[in-house]
Amino acid sequence: MNRLVDATSPYLLQHADNPVDWWPWSDDAFAEAKRRDVPVLISVGYAACHWCHVMAHESFENAQVGALMNDNFVSIKVDREERPDVDAVYMTATQAMTGQGGWPMTVFATPDGTPFFCGTYFPRPNFVQLLQSVATAWREQREAVLGQGAAVVEAIGGAQAVGGPTAPLDAPLLDAAATKLASEYDATNGGFGGAPKFPPHMNLLFLLRHHQRTGDPGSLEITRHTAEAMARGGIYDQLAGGFARYSVDAHWTVPHFEKMLYDNALLLRVYTQLWRLTGDPLARRVARDTARFLADELHRPGQGFASALDADTEGVEGLTYAWTPAQLVEALGEEDGRLAADLFTVTTDGTFEHGMSVLKLARDVDDAAPEVRARWQQVVGRLLAARDTRPQPALDDKVVAAWNGLAITAIAEFQQVAAVYASPQDEDANLMDGVTIVADGAMRQAAEHLATVHLVDGRLRRVSRDGKVGEPAGVLEDYGCVAEAFCALHQLTGEGRWLTLAGDLLDTALAHFAAPGGAFYDTADDAERLVARPADPTDNATPSGRSALIAGLVAYSALTGETRYREAAEAALGTVAPIVGKHPRFTGYAAMVGEALLSGPYEIAVVTDDPAGDPLVTAARRHAPPGAVVVAGRPDQPGVPLLADRPLVDGRSAAYVCRGFVCQRPVTSVEDLVAELG
Repeated sequence: MNRLVDATSPYLLQHADNPVDWWPWSDDAFAEAKRRDVPVLISVGYAACHWCHVMAHESFENAQVGALMNDNFVSIKVDREERPDVDAVYMTATQAMTGQGGWPMTVFATPDGTPFFCGTYFPRPNFVQLLQSVATAWREQREAVLGQGAAVVEAIGGAQAVGGPTAPLDAPLLDAAATKLASEYDATNGGFGGAPKFPPHMNLLFLLRHHQRTGDPGSLEITRHTAEAMARGGIYDQLAGGFARYSVDAHWTVPHFEKMLYDNALLLRVYTQLWRLTGDPLARRVARDTARFLADELHRPGQGFASALDADTEGVEGLTYAWTPAQLVEALGEEDGRLAADLFTVTTDGTFEHGMSVLKLARDVDDAAPEVRARWQQVVGRLLAARDTRPQPALDDKVVAAWNGLAITAIAEFQQVAAVYASPQDEDANLMDGVTIVADGAMRQAAEHLATVHLVDGRLRRVSRDGKVGEPAGVLEDYGCVAEAFCALHQLTGEGRWLTLAGDLLDTALAHFAAPGGAFYDTADDAERLVARPADPTDNATPSGRSALIAGLVAYSALTGETRYREAAEAALGTVAPIVGKHPRFTGYAAMVGEALLSGPYEIAVVTDDPAGDPLVTAARRHAPPGAVVVAGRPDQPGVPLLADRPLVDGRSAAYVCRGFVCQRPVTSVEDLVAELG
């Protein structure tokens, strides 16, 4: 019997026809293991995971392997994106036992959930041998198995402990973090470290804010160079926009082809802020096309943003994306085919597998002559049309609350910067206008979906699919990312509803996730009890729950003037500060928020009858210091605290600038406003 057919997770549905008697994560599964007196096999992965697919094809679709699993275990399939709490606990156990982690994750546990043997991917012969060995050990060496489980639980309990040392996240500590990042910077290829190389989006967001505060040219150059290297590499889709999960090499050439919502949301923020601060045309183009990718490829009409595009197409990595010179000629003709091969570094030897190449941009085209750019865009359009006739990767269409929050925040920032630089004279002004209109609609639909579908009885749910909310409760990162998104939407729209919703989420988080000493747990106090209560303070693929909540608290405090939220943010940031100086690559989001607090953050209110076109609004958004909040609208606009009791000055628009709740006199000229923000 397979119990996955009614799952909301596309990953679980991928396994619904396996010969394995899978259970979803549930009390019933553990009760069944206890009744049968057999171990539990917990298999954790996600829909876009290449090696998850490989292990499924090799083992879980094999009748003999399925029979061995069914006879000796209760097997539970878990979508790590749907249950990040379960994933966090058992990943900590896997790392404690093996020194490394990853997906697919394979965990053997007692009927009470205590892990006693952990691993990741196993080829079928090894997996069969492992199944037989664990089954034998459970029958014949039970005491040793239970003893090992107790040791693992003790180890993960220590790893997830709260109440450790705290310190203020001050300027010397943030300066030290930037210096350490610079020492780990790959000056040749951009980014940090070697292969595999992941987009360091949160570190770049921190470095951009650090540059704003300090004027440090090195922080800006690291960001600019890394952003350019990624945008010209194979990790970036040169035809349709959007970034793959990571590069298997150190120079961004060959990606692991899955495209994740969270990566693209965070990278959209990087390129948007780089564009805002420098006016760089490459950053502008990549921000625009990443926003278009989110709106066109991942947004589900009337819902939110889907989680990911798969790494594989029909079981083959790169089938959709890789090219040979002959295929370029077939799609474009002889002359343009040769041009495309030269421009996109497609060679007869290939940069990928079987003589295929992943498209890379060999040289900068953003500063080229208009006729060169026009021909390049024509080639891109024709290649994309040809690629669209190929088999396409599957879509993981579940909507994850936290990741949708990241996307809403990113698009809100993009919309503001696009308005700052809007010019009818731009050669692609119509394209930019089209992207901003479509992205704005997708962002608003996603926010409505979170507010009306994911909010159930005042509590967030983690996932939904096809408009139906799932059962898993929201974790801390959901509350933090969605609250930050609603604060960003409040700034963009001037609608008080979003600020009210943000405050409700933050109040719930403060009430149900708080831990001793200013820290936070990742699960609520009334959530399902696991073998350990996760409380990871580090930023990894996404902001930690703690960092995300801190960002929401800081923004909300600045928008409302309510200091208790800032105090909670400062206390929580103090629990992360000891890690920031030592391991800045894993605390980028926390350091980014630390820069905002050190800067003020500034609170900028522009009272105006024309919030869309007033030059004061444009100047405020163009020159906003790190982490500043900006609102614009009529005096005393309902639901907008920063506009309360702030009148026009002599009938003219005025900007009111405060910093850390201390305000300057209102100004009515762009020059005076820029001076106050300088």
